[in-house]
Amino acid sequence: MNPSEANQVVSEIYRIFGAKGHRSYGEDVTELQHALQCATFAQQAGETPEVIVASLLHDYGHLVHDLGEDIADRGIDARHERVGANQLEKWFGSEVVEPIRMHADSKRYLCWKEAGYFEDLSTASKQSLALQGGPMEEPEAREFEKRPQFDRAIRVRRFDDQGKVPDMKTPTLEEFRPLVESLVRLRP
Repeated sequence: MNPSEANQVVSEIYRIFGAKGHRSYGEDVTELQHALQCATFAQQAGETPEVIVASLLHDYGHLVHDLGEDIADRGIDARHERVGANQLEKWFGSEVVEPIRMHADSKRYLCWKEAGYFEDLSTASKQSLALQGGPMEEPEAREFEKRPQFDRAIRVRRFDDQGKVPDMKTPTLEEFRPLVESLVRLRP
């Protein structure tokens, strides 16, 4: 991978964050704050570069779908996890993209698997859970556990759940750039 190509890819992703990252996340943080917090929590936990970048980019689909900030209030599931993964898969490998694609289903899985997980979800997460199909049933959950990126997806989900802290200090997007660029893989 040519370093200037990786830089161009990340610049395009960051341009979208610059244009739309100020939007409300549905919590007391913006889309950009949420992304940076999730990546920061992953970094602090000693996660792999792939999990840190997936945590940073997991809600990229919210930034590219252009359906507005109140879609859940309108009863719409934009399938942001798929929208984002589909956009990002031309630039990143499955170790980054699949946890992004799976992070909403990971919430559904954890609601089935762990007592108390649902109760600890924020109001906005509970609202989106209902639109995403609700907690998994056992047959679906057992199949989900077999997916190759299952463990990474669950870890990204946990950072997603944490990244809702008003006024949390984090590194900037630019501070994550070298890590993000190191994982860019252009598909032929």
